[in-house]
Amino acid sequence: MNLLDFVQHQMRMSHIYQPVMIKALLSNGGRMTTRKIAREILIYDISQIEYYENVVNNMVGIVLRKRGVVERNKETYELVEFENLSDDLKAKIIEECDVKINEFIRKRGLNVWEHRRKNRRPVPGSIRYEVLKQANFRCELCGISAEEKALEVDHITPKNKFGEDSIHNYQALCYTCNSQKRDLDDTDFREIKHIYEMRDPSCVFCNIPNGRILFENNRTMAFHDNYPVV
Repeated sequence: MNLLDFVQHQMRMSHIYQPVMIKALLSNGGRMTTRKIAREILIYDISQIEYYENVVNNMVGIVLRKRGVVERNKETYELVEFENLSDDLKAKIIEECDVKINEFIRKRGLNVWEHRRKNRRPVPGSIRYEVLKQANFRCELCGISAEEKALEVDHITPKNKFGEDSIHNYQALCYTCNSQKRDLDDTDFREIKHIYEMRDPSCVFCNIPNGRILFENNRTMAFHDNYPVV
């Protein structure tokens, strides 16, 4: 097979997985384990990065700041008094952190990750596409586009409440809305988009001539003032 020709002309993509896998194999001697390839794909998964950004800022970051271990400056965290730590002391602290991590995992086992593993069987690509297409490639709660934020396929009735793996039980939610909904209830957001389509015939903003509209998307419209003072 001509690999270059395959990548340039024959590759058909529904996601980035193929080129990421080929690139990873080429960069690692042509052979890698499944887990290592999965880690390469994970680098590009913005939804996972956003999940752990939320963990850093709203969980661990808060605790360590309250204890005076770290300080935060906008999006940057700094260890307090880092400059005063010797190399030997840094190495010892890293060693102790590894001890704490390994002890915790030994006690908890795989349960420590069950909140991320639960019901994570991938939705088949064709069904995922249908769910996103029915949602017009927008979050069915907040309306953000798939071009702006990664969308996930959510179980309307959660799996741990006996929700089925069926297109009738799926809806498209962005990462933020999906993480906030979690498995708290079985709210179906698929009908919310129809609310935004409602128009009052007497509403002056619903009847602005197209010639006056400068910019418009599903949530915003900008137009010139009809009676500018300045």
